[in-house]
Amino acid sequence: MTAAVFIGCSFIAFGPALALCVCTIAAEPLRLLFLIAGGFFWLVSLLLSSLVWFIAVQIGGSNNASVKKNLLIFGVMVSVLLQEVFRFAYYKLLKKANKGLMTISQEETLPISVRQLSYAFMTLAIVLLHIFWGIVFFDACEKKKWWALALVILSHLLVSGVTFQNPQYEGSLVPSYIIMMLMATWAFFTAGGSLRNLKLCLMCRDKDFLLANQRPR
Repeated sequence: MTAAVFIGCSFIAFGPALALCVCTIAAEPLRLLFLIAGGFFWLVSLLLSSLVWFIAVQIGGSNNASVKKNLLIFGVMVSVLLQEVFRFAYYKLLKKANKGLMTISQEETLPISVRQLSYAFMTLAIVLLHIFWGIVFFDACEKKKWWALALVILSHLLVSGVTFQNPQYEGSLVPSYIIMMLMATWAFFTAGGSLRNLKLCLMCRDKDFLLANQRPR
């Protein structure tokens, strides 16, 4: 049962992201390079967040419950802001490197299982949200839509705040998935999607297929 729960939760958390990686990235060496570089930037932002958190705890102490809560809130906000700063730095790096790169063309009891499922679904939401945030963020930087940048950062803070208030994730899944769906829709249209394209995709038909099967009247 333990192995089944582990495998199931792993596929819930990382299955869609793995499918996106296989379908859109795995076949392109440059995209793999971008993926690894993006992961490195994200890890560096978390490292700096951990350093800030360590310093804040050493300075402020953590014996008092109120102080501990304030430190946690401060840590969450710093972590989110650092991630967004490094996302912007990664965007600027891609802009500078893009021209040169183009030339070289992730038996138990029921309560435990439910908690693990909550963690898995929350991990899935966070992974997909970072994909959607990245799409909207980069487009906003490219087109200088500062209001869109602000909305990305605010939605990131909102998801982090909801998660902070519900550390077991049961109460944060619904708002997080609502935000994820909104961001998915925004990212879809930002990337050039349309309702017509979505319909053709769901019907397994594309423009070339339609043109090839048109008959002259």
